[in-house]
Amino acid sequence: MRSSATLPSGAIRKPAYWPWLLWAALLIGVDQFTKQWILSFYQYGDWTPITSFFNIVRAHNTGAAFSFLASADGWQRWLFVGIGAVATVLIVWQLRKHPEQKFFCFAISCILGGALGNVIDRLQHGYVVDFLDFHWRGSHYPAFNVADIAICIGAASLILDEILRARRAKAAR
Repeated sequence: MRSSATLPSGAIRKPAYWPWLLWAALLIGVDQFTKQWILSFYQYGDWTPITSFFNIVRAHNTGAAFSFLASADGWQRWLFVGIGAVATVLIVWQLRKHPEQKFFCFAISCILGGALGNVIDRLQHGYVVDFLDFHWRGSHYPAFNVADIAICIGAASLILDEILRARRAKAAR
């Protein structure tokens, strides 16, 4: 990625935002590849134990995080697709507006890649393909996927970025 450079007219050029879109596209690609692998080799409900606390499983989630609204009549599919579309527009706008804020752009591009990975599933299948199943002493954490990991990393990074920004602002006073 290019850093800000002085143009002949004296104007400052912002760094490009497209590398962050490429990062989001890479996350989408990895997410879709892993989900396609699961769809190719597992039937719904099949699972393979990997360790004493982790399985690979084929699960379908018609809801959102923790199967929120999964039992609704199908309208939630379009609600979550719409939320993903709105989030995409807002995130791309923020990437264009603040490309010099690397950690912020990393965070929101992770969220973008994860959100679009799950939107693709909703449009293709009507549900999100989940396959990572962690469990401990009889309790199972809800199954999740690479897109969910990207969203969580992005959200945690966004929170950390804001904490660091607030500390820098406080120190500058």
